Amino acid sequence: MRKSLLIPLSILLLAPAAFAGEPKTYGEALPEASAVPISVAAADTDAYAGKANRFSGRITEVCQKEGCWMMLEDDGQVARVMMHDHAFAIPKDASGPAEVYGVLSVKQLSKEAAEHLAEDGNGILPPEREIRIDATGVRIDG
Repeated sequence: MRKSLLIPLSILLLAPAAFAGEPKTYGEALPEASAVPISVAAADTDAYAGKANRFSGRITEVCQKEGCWMMLEDDGQVARVMMHDHAFAIPKDASGPAEVYGVLSVKQLSKEAAEHLAEDGNGILPPEREIRIDATGVRIDG
């Protein structure tokens, strides 16, 4: 009897390790395309603004109220990724490499908007001007 319990128990204990590293998609699936690092897009926002593209970076912060936005960083450059129309959210503890698909823009934040974002995030006021991506899909690497 003990042997029959050990096998299923070992499968349960090892199962999370087997699935570690699997990417998880939130919102719509990302189309097949090469991702542009946020640092590249930030260096030439005019070339990327206004059209949908796939972007990559590392998650550094997530909205702690709803998971409706995240900060994506690459080589010291950041962009705030907003989940399009609040149609989906990501886990509040999400971290690590990620890719998003959406439209990039440059936003000038009002004092009120900056305070709201700081309140929902880490408490630090964002800069008045920020790169923003209105994302329809997010893929987070496990």
